[in-house]
Amino acid sequence: MTITPFAGPADSAAYFSARLAFHTDVADVHAALTAGAAGFTVVDSRSTAAWDQGHVPGAVHLPTAQIPQLAAEFLDPARPVVVYCWGPGCDGATRAALALATLGYRVKEMLGGIEYWVREGYEVETREGTRRSAPDPLTAPVDGADCGC
Repeated sequence: MTITPFAGPADSAAYFSARLAFHTDVADVHAALTAGAAGFTVVDSRSTAAWDQGHVPGAVHLPTAQIPQLAAEFLDPARPVVVYCWGPGCDGATRAALALATLGYRVKEMLGGIEYWVREGYEVETREGTRRSAPDPLTAPVDGADCGC
């Protein structure tokens, strides 16, 4: 048993359903983009230097501090947004998602950020062109297979 009691099944279902409404992961975003059926816009909320270092192909660069001024210029308010920042140790994507939601956008945060995008072996665009790293065996199957989750 744990120190804190387990929630009941109905409370657990409500919590996990809500969590999935607010978060997505890099594998799901990659799969949707690869299939050409994303139905959302990917936003990189990091600085220009970070963007140049590497970003999700096709993403829109919209640094968090500039969202209030520039969102309407770069985003369709009828299209949902998936936002990311550096990684799980950074709240930048959470702040960007809050800024977008405050402006009326439907938004999800991509868990893992660009760190896990790279660690799972997905291609990134950089100032010098595209690159891909080998999958990290601690985060993704090294044979390119689906993780089964």
